[in-house]
Amino acid sequence: MFSLEELNQNIRVKLAEFNSRSFQKREGSRESVFLTEEKDYLIPLPDKPFQISEWKTAKVQFHYHIAVDKMKYSVPYEYIKHTVDVRMTAGTIEIFYRALRIASHPRLTGKPNQYSTLHEHMPPNHQHQAEWDAARFINWAKRIGPSTEKVIRPILDSSQIEQQSYKSCMGILRLGDKHGVLRLEKAAEKSLTYTGRPSYKNINMILKNGQDTLPTDTYAPRSQKNSDEFVISRGSAYYGGDESC
Repeated sequence: MFSLEELNQNIRVKLAEFNSRSFQKREGSRESVFLTEEKDYLIPLPDKPFQISEWKTAKVQFHYHIAVDKMKYSVPYEYIKHTVDVRMTAGTIEIFYRALRIASHPRLTGKPNQYSTLHEHMPPNHQHQAEWDAARFINWAKRIGPSTEKVIRPILDSSQIEQQSYKSCMGILRLGDKHGVLRLEKAAEKSLTYTGRPSYKNINMILKNGQDTLPTDTYAPRSQKNSDEFVISRGSAYYGGDESC
């Protein structure tokens, strides 16, 4: 019994013998014809081996990414809402619009819903925000206070693309420049008594109305107040028709 390697070695020997065997009706052999007539016209083989590819179409979503096998790949933002052609190989995702390649990404593997985003594909405002990251916003919030940090963290987790939450984070943290960081921290603390996910609008309204300067229980949710605080008691005589009440 031969191994595959031994079989291939013997095939090479027999192939060499066959190619060097003289033709019956003309001069030379297959080997001599190759060397004198064909070899000089050959071109080099491709640097990379041929890869089987699969094609599909996809629509560029509002966040300038397409979805391929539960992964997201960016394209230039000018193509938002356009339908593109996608060439998929084992290692690469290529994106074409009207036969023009507009993007190429290494193919993502592993956990679904990963993003491959190129900086140059972002709109100008997102490119500016790309200079920031979640850690930078969290550290800024920590310096203001624990309540501000509790406000910022859910906002960073709320968007499919992290960069889309940066505008809201920046807006909230810059309220500290306008009103002072102590007031911002108090406003964040008060907003957390209303909702687990305060927004810029919530905190800005608290600062604008000066609610952060009032005692905490003044604007506490009704469920946290004394249940009798706003009860108007008319007495049983009122409902019984006693006009003296």
